[in-house]
Amino acid sequence: MHVVWDIMVESGQISVTDYVRLTSTECARIFNIYPRKGAILPGSDADIIILNPNSTFEVTAKSHHSRTDTNVYEGRKGKGKVEVTISGGRVVWENNELKVVPGTGKYIQMPPYSYLFDGIDKKDA
Repeated sequence: MHVVWDIMVESGQISVTDYVRLTSTECARIFNIYPRKGAILPGSDADIIILNPNSTFEVTAKSHHSRTDTNVYEGRKGKGKVEVTISGGRVVWENNELKVVPGTGKYIQMPPYSYLFDGIDKKDA
C-alpha cells in the first residue's frame, strides 16, 4: 500500500478518495467479499489502515513479513507509510511491529462470479 500511495497519489495520478476506493472497496468487489471487506458499515469486519502521508519508507525483504528473502521493490524509497493496521477491530500492526497472535486468522470464503464477470457475454466465454 505504501508503494501504491507513493506512485499514484504523491504523483497526482489519483486522488486520496480514489486510493481508498482502489485499495479497499474495489479489491473487495473483485474478490466478491464486499461489503464484508472493503467497507466501514455495520456488519463489516472493521479492517482499517492509518496511513501517514508525510512518513517515509524503504522497502526491504526484511521489513515485509513474508516467507521469501527477496522483494521486487527492494531498496525502493517513498513517501506515505501505513503506520497502523486494524483487523477485526484489533490493532495488528503498529510501530513497525506485527502484533498478530498465530491462529487468530480465519478463512473468508469468496463466492465465485464477482461483478467483473457481469460484462462477459456468454458467447465470448
